[in-house]
Amino acid sequence: MSIFVIDDHPLMREAVVMLLRRLRASTQVVELERLAAVSKAIAEHGEPELVCLDLKLPDTNGVSGVREVRQMLPDTSLIVLSASPSSDYEDLAREAGADAYVEKSAGAAQIAKVLREFLADEVEDENAPTIPDKLSKRQKQLLVMLDRGLSNRDIAEQLQISEHTVKVHLWRLFRRLNVKSRSQASHLARTAGLLDL
Repeated sequence: MSIFVIDDHPLMREAVVMLLRRLRASTQVVELERLAAVSKAIAEHGEPELVCLDLKLPDTNGVSGVREVRQMLPDTSLIVLSASPSSDYEDLAREAGADAYVEKSAGAAQIAKVLREFLADEVEDENAPTIPDKLSKRQKQLLVMLDRGLSNRDIAEQLQISEHTVKVHLWRLFRRLNVKSRSQASHLARTAGLLDL
């Protein structure tokens, strides 16, 4: 698997690449300067597991880059790393399909923390799953569907919502349960009796 870092600022791109290599030395990190290079990178390296995207690229406008990446890679985790304050763009970026929004000014420790959340095999003991007191009706539905092994597309069809909305719901559910993957969510749901709620 690979990770794409799309940023036209060489220093920022190198800093993110260094963080990623420190977090996951075994993963190939592909550096891109503009959005136009993404389809060629997919052809060469396959679909990445994670994309780190700068909002302001020479060939993007506003959150158009987020939309384009989401169209090309509907199931890939997408983190926006932006110099713009979150108050300006975070909601727009999430609506367009971003899974997370981090200000570049947040610093290396905060950026690394967010990156670690999306690198699924970086599970640490202190991040043990938590059993919530109460789940919403939709969250219970999602757990049952995950337990049945349904894909995002299947879930979207059953609930009559978009695949992106499914991803947002799952992301929130995983954060609520403090898990990193579908299999962890299913395992916790089974062992904690959450499927019987």
